[in-house]
Amino acid sequence: MSNLKDTPEHIQAQNIIVIHPGSHYLRIGRASDVDPVRILHAIARRRKPGGDVHRDYVLPRVAEKTPELLQELEDCRLQITHTLLSCVQSNGQRRYATPPQQIAAYNKRSQPEVVPNSAREWQDASLGDVVIGEEVLQLNPNGAYNVHFPFRRGELNLHDGVGGSLFGVMSDLQAIWGHVLQTRLHIAPKKMGQYRAVLVIPDIYNRAHLCEFMTLLLKQLGFGCCFLVQDHVAATFGAGLGYACVVDVGDQKTSVSCVEDGISHPNTRVRFDYGGGDVTQVLFWLLQKCAFPYRECEESNPQDAILLRRLKEEVGHVNLDVCGSVEKAFTVHQPRMPRSNYTFQVGDEAMVAPLSIFHTELLVLTGANKSPPKTQKSCSLQPHPEDCFDAEYLRETGRRNKENLEQSVMDSGAMATTENPEDDLVVDGLEQEKETKNNDRDYFLPGGQLVGLDQAIVQSIERCPNDELKRKMYGCILIVGGGMKFAGIGSWLQNQVARKIPAMYRSEHSIVSSPKDMDPEITSWKGAAVMSCLESAVELWLTESEWSRYGLRILREKAVFMW
Repeated sequence: MSNLKDTPEHIQAQNIIVIHPGSHYLRIGRASDVDPVRILHAIARRRKPGGDVHRDYVLPRVAEKTPELLQELEDCRLQITHTLLSCVQSNGQRRYATPPQQIAAYNKRSQPEVVPNSAREWQDASLGDVVIGEEVLQLNPNGAYNVHFPFRRGELNLHDGVGGSLFGVMSDLQAIWGHVLQTRLHIAPKKMGQYRAVLVIPDIYNRAHLCEFMTLLLKQLGFGCCFLVQDHVAATFGAGLGYACVVDVGDQKTSVSCVEDGISHPNTRVRFDYGGGDVTQVLFWLLQKCAFPYRECEESNPQDAILLRRLKEEVGHVNLDVCGSVEKAFTVHQPRMPRSNYTFQVGDEAMVAPLSIFHTELLVLTGANKSPPKTQKSCSLQPHPEDCFDAEYLRETGRRNKENLEQSVMDSGAMATTENPEDDLVVDGLEQEKETKNNDRDYFLPGGQLVGLDQAIVQSIERCPNDELKRKMYGCILIVGGGMKFAGIGSWLQNQVARKIPAMYRSEHSIVSSPKDMDPEITSWKGAAVMSCLESAVELWLTESEWSRYGLRILREKAVFMW
């Protein structure tokens, strides 16, 4: 660490690496870069003969399509379709739609244009025992590789299968991040100590996982020093805002919280297990109802999943001025199959799918509509054995001290009553846990279904401690992430929120969907880069020697978020 100086003038942006991991993509780059490197956040490991099989899928899995589920989907589709037909265009005329039967008739007649002599092979034979990034998509799904995505639904992908332990997931992260640092950023492992790292962590975090991240960055990857920053806080820095209600719609999660002056208020944080991947599955179901011409498409196939993601990004919108059907084209090039060019029509299906994040009944397709929301647990509900200020630790030591004191009193023959303030912590912890569960119910509708994004925003803001802060948050709602990049979605969200906010706050509210004309996918990454170069950031850096000596205590003291 002698070669790293802590004065601002010696902290150069090109020596700071900003890492923003996601469920689908990893974004990583120097703080001086205009845009980060973006790669598929996945790793494939060659399976040993006779070994257990494990394969994480690109898209969220679809629930069993029972008659009841299909009827629920159809009822919600019709409801959204009728809502869209009741809207008017910008010129004041009522919208119209092409009947799905007419679109299906066209798509059934559509035949692919096959390009001869264009077949290619799977890449299994030419790749090594470990495959990282987009090359994972070139592997035969039935081949001898296990595929792992280290993040799922906005948190570490821990499970009971192969590679699902905390050690296994952290090993995958070390392999992926180390590979990108060497091959894309061209940083040799022996020079890693000359660089600093900023890791963008989820707004709702697990304290034990933060310790693992610190060890990964400082000890295993070998950075000279690092600090952690929450994604919502970083987003406000990237957007140049002093405060905002941040709405982050990713591939597999949607999170909301209120940020002011670099602090994310814990009571306002909430995360839902749905995102752009679930919208992709809804769109695929809608396209199939309209006789999607690529009939062999399988959402479990990695290359087909990427195709469906691309179609969602190209055709999805919430532009009320687009009426009727439109013609689109795409290309399929599966290994061992010739390239095929398809043409198809799509109507209001392109609008219904994005609106599933407001009408969560459609998300029953992936089961995401009834998955319990995540809120930030207090220290007492996330005990850590190394934290000497942890509530569980204080309760246990207080209990033992009381037992020892009572024993000594009994031995001396005296009867005395003693008060132990640590007992209150036990009660406080239980009450806090009960309060957290009660608050979680605010995000469910009477039928046990999650509220839509508009209602989630209102619920989050209403948890702010005072009216002035609520007014500020309603006045600045920041949309980030890559899961909601649809034309017109900002206006739709603004109208939906306006209907639900209390009357006293309706005077003005604003949706910021593309701050500074920046891609919302990289707003948080860019904010972390800006933050790392500030003069005040000097106090945030943690060195490897500090981490080895003080551990969790120094992280608690230096963290830029409330522990």
